[in-house]
Amino acid sequence: MSKRDFYEILGVPKNASDEEIKKAYRKLAMKHHPDRNQGDAAKPAEEKFKEAKEAYEMLSDPQKRAAYDQYGHAGVDPNMRGPGGPGAEGFGGFAEAFGDIFGDMFGQQGGRGRGAGGRQVYRGNDLSYAMEITLEEAARGKDAQIRIPSWESCDTCHGSGAKPGTSAKTCGTCQGAGTVQMRQGFFSVQQTCPHCRGTGKIIPEPCTTCHGQGKL
Repeated sequence: MSKRDFYEILGVPKNASDEEIKKAYRKLAMKHHPDRNQGDAAKPAEEKFKEAKEAYEMLSDPQKRAAYDQYGHAGVDPNMRGPGGPGAEGFGGFAEAFGDIFGDMFGQQGGRGRGAGGRQVYRGNDLSYAMEITLEEAARGKDAQIRIPSWESCDTCHGSGAKPGTSAKTCGTCQGAGTVQMRQGFFSVQQTCPHCRGTGKIIPEPCTTCHGQGKL
């Protein structure tokens, strides 16, 4: 069975802009998303959802789109491209097209990404060091040893952050997972637990030396 034209699937002309392609994909993805189609309509909707996703992944990538425009499906056939071909990204196209929507819904901000298991990873602060040098050293360069402050485990709580004689408890909000599921309509997004900040633990009685940090 021959595959449908990607432009036809999205309902856009061949000279459509990137924004027009993205808008068309969003509309189809929302219409045919599995969470919005149940019962007898589930299977046909799933096929159309996958079809639209593949079309968007091809046409949203400048190189893939150019190859498709010149050679048709043969130019982007995954059987000819190996395991790294189209479709290897899973739901990458879906996440990209709806990334700004998720950000508006759940207040995602820059400066953080996802680590293993889907947990949010927060980027630490940059380190800076002030040093006085002469004009000659600035012109010729200078090698110098500097002392960089670093964290050390708290001797009082031995790094646990809990007051001696007590211990951390499993977070009741995320049940120790470090993440929670947030739903908005038919979307479901995994977010860092706001209660334990992704650690999965809560410290009822913090160490008075390190104030619950576990380090000094």
